[in-house]
Amino acid sequence: MTVSTLAAPFRKLSGRNILMFLAVLGPGIITANVDNDAGGITTYSLAGARYGYSLLWMLIPTTISLVVVQEMCARMGAVTGKGLSDLIRESFGLRTTFYIMVALFLTNLGNTISEFAGIAAGMEIFGVSRFVSVPLAALLVWLLIVKGSYRIVERVFLVACVIYLAYPLAALTADVPWLTVAKASVTPTFRADGGFVAMMIGVVGTTIAPWMQFYQQAAVVEKGITAEKYGYTRLDVIVGCVFAVAVALFIVVACAATLFQHGLSVDTAADAAMALKPLVGEHASALFAVGLINASLFAAGVLPLSTAYYICEAMGWELGIDKNFRKAPEFFWLFTISVVVGALTILLPDIPLLAVMYVSQVINGVVLPFVLILMLLLVNNKRLMGEYVNGPAFNAVAWITVAVLILLTALMTVDTIWPGSIGGLVSLVRG
Repeated sequence: MTVSTLAAPFRKLSGRNILMFLAVLGPGIITANVDNDAGGITTYSLAGARYGYSLLWMLIPTTISLVVVQEMCARMGAVTGKGLSDLIRESFGLRTTFYIMVALFLTNLGNTISEFAGIAAGMEIFGVSRFVSVPLAALLVWLLIVKGSYRIVERVFLVACVIYLAYPLAALTADVPWLTVAKASVTPTFRADGGFVAMMIGVVGTTIAPWMQFYQQAAVVEKGITAEKYGYTRLDVIVGCVFAVAVALFIVVACAATLFQHGLSVDTAADAAMALKPLVGEHASALFAVGLINASLFAAGVLPLSTAYYICEAMGWELGIDKNFRKAPEFFWLFTISVVVGALTILLPDIPLLAVMYVSQVINGVVLPFVLILMLLLVNNKRLMGEYVNGPAFNAVAWITVAVLILLTALMTVDTIWPGSIGGLVSLVRG
């Protein structure tokens, strides 16, 4: 990967460079921000409500990992002109691809269900029944993707990104000790219990979800971005990642400064929105709820779309929003089935919404290392990438991310089998 190519858009601020950036704008910002979905907002809300500011320090290394991971898959899409599933199938065979696709399909289905759970919970705050909001949301999402073009869909998604500003506004209405927040953001904290470790995995898994790599690389390919224009796409990735994690920080801070400080227990992001009303006012509560509805509706379109992208790539089927049911039947049927199953599940009685939303994010964190290992093998393959292979710094960050996630998953598994064992292991290490 040459520095000159990647640094091109940063050399000077000119009208042409700005126009080029706006032309490729989309895949990076959309992919990073859609991950602040119902499951993500729930995870960040629970992190702040249960553990205060003690998990904020994770956001800085997670941002670095997010930028590196998303930059790698966007670069692979621009250089090879192929999606990630396509490259995995060609390089590692059908068996490996099949297992990865099954794991991703089940995880994404859980994530899609959680998006409709977020729509239902958010709209119920405003007095709208889930039996009205969920079918309407499913129909709206289906029509947008099936009847719209890639250009229209991308513009709608970019507008949805702007609405995430509701969370910083909600946080700023609370009495936040910003000096404490700044200190917690750079001071690592660890607690020797399974719940804290699971929350750490959930924070990473919801910030760097496995589906993101497949969706972003597919979006880069469908948009026709090539290696010559890749420097602008790289900027798109960086801006999107930083903005997404900044939103996550404000969600954690809002809940930590209010719910944690008052010892209030919440189970979902919707509970957090309701609990904010007596603490910081009706407007902050409404902003939090609007953010949840927007994020859930946004992701309810992107997640089923990502499922259709990576399965069609893996099977060699026709795909793309600009096609139709006749030209790409498998692509649109996969999208339709995901939307219908996600919506119908929420209409069933006694669905444990919190478990669906939170556990799906933890599973993201468990599955992610396997996807990253395959990505690292691909992006360092000179036959595929030529001069655009990873540099030492990118490889170091990505491999450390893999190692940390595997370690945390092992700790969580051990503590699940033998409760309290993490505390014993920590004591043993400390001597």
